[in-house]
Amino acid sequence: MDKPNKKEEIFERFGIIATKLGNQIHLRTLRDAFATFMPFMMLAGFVTLINYVILEPTGFMGKIVNPKTLMTIQEIGMSVTNGTLGITTILVVAAVSYHMCISRNYSNHIAAVLVSISTFMVLTPMTTMFTPENAKKAIEVTGVIPGSHTGASGMFVGIFVGLLATELFIKLSNNEKLQIKISGNIPPAVLKSFNVLIPIIITVTCFALVSFAVNQLLHMDVNTMITKAITGPLSKVTTGLPGFLLITSIANLFFGFGIHQAVISGSLLDPFLLQNMQENMAAYANHEQIPHIINMAFKDTFAVMGGSGNTIALLIAIFIFSRRKDYKDFAKLSVSPALFNISEPIIFGLPIVFNLSLIIPFVLAPIFSLVVAYFATAAGLINHVVVQIPWTTPPVISGFLATGGDWRAAVLQIFIIAVSVFIYLPFLRIDEKVTANMAAKGE
Repeated sequence: MDKPNKKEEIFERFGIIATKLGNQIHLRTLRDAFATFMPFMMLAGFVTLINYVILEPTGFMGKIVNPKTLMTIQEIGMSVTNGTLGITTILVVAAVSYHMCISRNYSNHIAAVLVSISTFMVLTPMTTMFTPENAKKAIEVTGVIPGSHTGASGMFVGIFVGLLATELFIKLSNNEKLQIKISGNIPPAVLKSFNVLIPIIITVTCFALVSFAVNQLLHMDVNTMITKAITGPLSKVTTGLPGFLLITSIANLFFGFGIHQAVISGSLLDPFLLQNMQENMAAYANHEQIPHIINMAFKDTFAVMGGSGNTIALLIAIFIFSRRKDYKDFAKLSVSPALFNISEPIIFGLPIVFNLSLIIPFVLAPIFSLVVAYFATAAGLINHVVVQIPWTTPPVISGFLATGGDWRAAVLQIFIIAVSVFIYLPFLRIDEKVTANMAAKGE
């Protein structure tokens, strides 16, 4: 077998592995669920930007409008925040459960979603600690749902409940022995509810027993247990700079072989990045120290400029330095989508896919941009990313908005793009030579 065939065989095997991983039912469910949930995050991001940049009483608007009036108007945004960031985990539970039903071809979506929400509440302690004004000791308040459990910090309990409770419920519902058969002219909704009555009882009761056991044996609730045992350690790995770069780079490498990067990063990174993003937005709204550098909008702002691989830099390199008309034609077709961070035209048109010459800078350019942005943030050269902006926000504008109106972040994006042009340039030259040689041979 000759070398070209061996190379094609390697690519094919890599593609098969990537496809299987991307089609893994639980990873696919999480990816689709977070795509459904993302509009709520964007809404919360817009509200944060308006409330605490434009309507901030101590900001520029406070010199024009009465600060008390601004504080009153801010209450509208606070209500939106309560209905988005404040119930993040409940929204995640519902989205994960719904997409798990789709993945399992289970038709009674509403029953599964309701069971999952009910199960989540079973695992949630209805108590919280509260320190009254001028009091020295906190007191336990019962009959309340802690915001820490329904907000960002409870997200992983929501993911586990959405997956496990729905899996169990679907399995029990498909067991005909557990279905209550009734005859007569019964409305379909009533018939469906009786068919799932026993599975609902079993599912919710099982999780109640788990919650009771954890509380009795470990003297903590399930949320605290999962945070200590799973969420905390995983978050340090996935949103620490080395782990974040590794997963992002592997995701871009997969994209170079035709498997969308969201297959990897969407499932492994998004839950952690979203949690960090929400904690940043909450801290920013409360004028507290921002806890995280790496979050969802940080990745979108500095690693997806022009699309995956920061391909806006490749387009600029082609326009300025390319000697091939066909490359410039592809670039012209790709520039409009790239302004809104859509890179598929250049990835599949030039192409970058299965093109080793361009896959290398496609992976390297985001590594460079993320490292520079990380240390610039850590050094205080730019503000932390505190606003979840739409991923389609054009480069430069995205840096300004995501950092709460910091012009230095926009300048940093321009610098990163300029350097990334020269990261792509030598590989572009190689690719042009390879293309020219193949054309000369008539391949």
